[in-house]
Amino acid sequence: MPSGPTSGAPSGAPPRAIVFGCAGTALSDWERDFFADSDPLGFILFKRNCETPEQIRALVGDLRDSVGRADALLLIDQEGGRVERLKPPHWPSQPAAGEIGALAESDPAVAEEAAGLQARLIAHNLHSLGITVDCAPVLDLRHSGASDVVGDRAFGGDPATVARLGRAFCDGLLAGGVLPVVKHLPGHGRALCDSHHALPVIEAEIRELERSDFLPFQALADMPMAMTAHICLPAIDGMTPATASAPILRQVIREFIGFQGLLFSDDLSMSALAGDLGERTAACLAAGCDVALHCNGDSAEMALAAAAAGPLSEAGMRRLEAALQRLVWAPEPIDSAALRARLDALLRAH
Repeated sequence: MPSGPTSGAPSGAPPRAIVFGCAGTALSDWERDFFADSDPLGFILFKRNCETPEQIRALVGDLRDSVGRADALLLIDQEGGRVERLKPPHWPSQPAAGEIGALAESDPAVAEEAAGLQARLIAHNLHSLGITVDCAPVLDLRHSGASDVVGDRAFGGDPATVARLGRAFCDGLLAGGVLPVVKHLPGHGRALCDSHHALPVIEAEIRELERSDFLPFQALADMPMAMTAHICLPAIDGMTPATASAPILRQVIREFIGFQGLLFSDDLSMSALAGDLGERTAACLAAGCDVALHCNGDSAEMALAAAAAGPLSEAGMRRLEAALQRLVWAPEPIDSAALRARLDALLRAH
């Protein structure tokens, strides 16, 4: 991976405004050729791609080699709890955000320390593998009666607490040489169904959302990267999912929340969205997402998505450059065993 800050600035023609997954633990000949031809901005890894540290480092190197860019982004979802792509025995399990959030009920300072420690430990593991972006933390609020698709992935239901813990988590990732992606804008916590399977409709009034669900994202609007939610806000744009809604992306995410960083769609292969992968890709980019995200490694879907995604826009390039300026290419070494012992002690004591 790049060894210093001078490697962090993109060069040459803009890459395609899309991030792809791959099918397995090593690239097929078709994937090598396809990635070389389509030149995606980066790649995302899932459990199916992760076996051992040595295998992941080789895969990460091959992915970057396929596009000829040492600064190609490598993403992963490593939140802690039930959303972990890196698992034992090679990597320790991390607590869910909800477990850390519970600490804040008795001692907010301890909870903030725990959130920062967890993220710093995650960053330590990711950086050692050449992974530069973690799709975390979840800033959605936990709402009673909502789908468990968020559930304990959220730090809690209080906007101020979620914002504080989310910032501590982001700071821990950044200190360890990993860029955070806050998610899922403008807020998935009220969804009554799982957007992997159906399209959630959020019926709350916009003023209510402005006083609650939008607030953690607003408090962390200075973060370098974020991800949309596949949800509908009928009060703004009928039954159009936020990912493909120009009014939601502009009025809510860019203006009210004030997020000006690089904006990824959530995974376009999720069943909340309609149309083929080409139509979904075109819709999210036309609406204002900077980068389309396609995760499942399906070759036919990737071909459709690539055909619909043009080069990263000038605005997207500026946002990418600003994000990479925040990437610490050589973070200070840590005593991971000592930090893990401290995190475990905090969790046990409270």
